[in-house]
Formats: sequence, C-alpha cells, structure tokens
Amino acid sequence: MAQEAETARRVPLNRERVLRAAVALADDSGIEALSMRRLAQELGVVPMALYKHVANKEQLLDGMVDAVVGGIDPPLDGPDWKSVVRHRILSARQVLRRHRWASRVIESRPGPTPAVLEYLDSMIGIFRAGGLSADLTHHVMHALGSRLLGFTQELFDAAPDAPGAPDDAAAAADPAAQEAALRAMAERYPHIAEMATAAAHVEGSGEGSAVSPGCDDQFEFEFALDLLLDGFERLHHQGWTSVGR
Repeated sequence: MAQEAETARRVPLNRERVLRAAVALADDSGIEALSMRRLAQELGVVPMALYKHVANKEQLLDGMVDAVVGGIDPPLDGPDWKSVVRHRILSARQVLRRHRWASRVIESRPGPTPAVLEYLDSMIGIFRAGGLSADLTHHVMHALGSRLLGFTQELFDAAPDAPGAPDDAAAAADPAAQEAALRAMAERYPHIAEMATAAAHVEGSGEGSAVSPGCDDQFEFEFALDLLLDGFERLHHQGWTSVGR
C-alpha cells in the first residue's frame, strides 16, 4: 500500500486528476469535508500545487459538477422522444445518486456550468427533434426543472420534528409508546395518517418524507416524470401554444 501511495504521488498532477480526487473525497467524506488543504493531502501535494489547475474552491466545485454531469449517458437513437428523454433523465438520476452531494452543489452554482449547459442544450434538442415547438419546449424545461438532472426537492426531504411525532429511538424501545404516539398524530393530522397508511410501496430507496415515510423515492420520481411526459405529448398533439393563454 505504501508503494501504491508513493506511485500515485509520482503521477503528474493535472486538472482531471484533481477533479477526480475531489469527487472521490466528497463521495467518501461528504462535501463539507472538502477543502483545498484536505484535497492536497489526499493527492500528496502542497495546497499551492492545486492552484495551477483550479483557481479557487468555487472553480473546483464547478469542475466537480462538470465531471459528474459528464457521466450521464448520451441520448439514445430513436424516433420516440419520450423514451429518449426518460432514459436520459433516469441516467442522470443514477449518476447523481452515486454522488449524493452533487445536487446541492449544482443548486449552489451562480449559473450553469459548461457541462450542464451542454446537457440542457442536448435535452432541448431532443424535444425539438421530436416535433415540439420552441414555445412548448420552453415551458417543458420550466416544468421539469431540476428533474432534468435527475433530482427534485420534495415537499419534506426528511421528517421534521412535528408536534406529536413519535421519537424514533423511544418508539423503537417501546412499541406501545410508538402506537400511542402514532394514534395521537393521526388524531391531529388525520389526512397525513390516512395517506401514509395507504402507501403500499414500502420497499425501495428507504428515503421517506414527513408525509409518507414508507415512500419509494425512485418510484415517486418516475411516476411524476411519466405524468409530465404524457402531459407534454398531449399538449404537443393539441398544437398547444402559450400565445393568448
């Protein structure tokens, strides 16, 4: 292992290697752990050596976004624009799920990075090649929003500490207390309780929300994506235009 580390240190430093190491560090330790000093330690160089390849941390983050987005599958060939778009977006989702920090960094950028612009331009091209007007495509891009890149902000990303919500640790230790807390919550928030109880797809990503902790996040993403694509297709066939709306 020591010999491998020494060999890695002798590999010439370049921008690609810097970005690859930064992405790996964020994957392993979280984006909060990323700093120029920590990255330099990972690469076995002094921090000043990094500045030959990235001017500052903001440029480093831009480069990391481009490295991740560059891993999204290229568009498939085919006349069915819905299938092409769906495959591409789900590929983007797979990529971003491998890099959990990436969505937050993408949202933090003051503007789209070059790879993001290329991706968006390509997606617009798919809609236009499918026959959608420039007008409809404009609104399609707005409707999809961050979903184009495979992520979306749910109403509640994680269950908040709502009044009456059961404490996980206490509930796990005392099932009777959990049942009582859930009954109390159902009395106060009956519609949330009804919807959570009705959720049948409890197997999946394990990422729930305050509204329905058992929800399969991937299922919900694809469900909404398919609804949107079907709606776009219907509007396209109707010759929809925003003029005079």
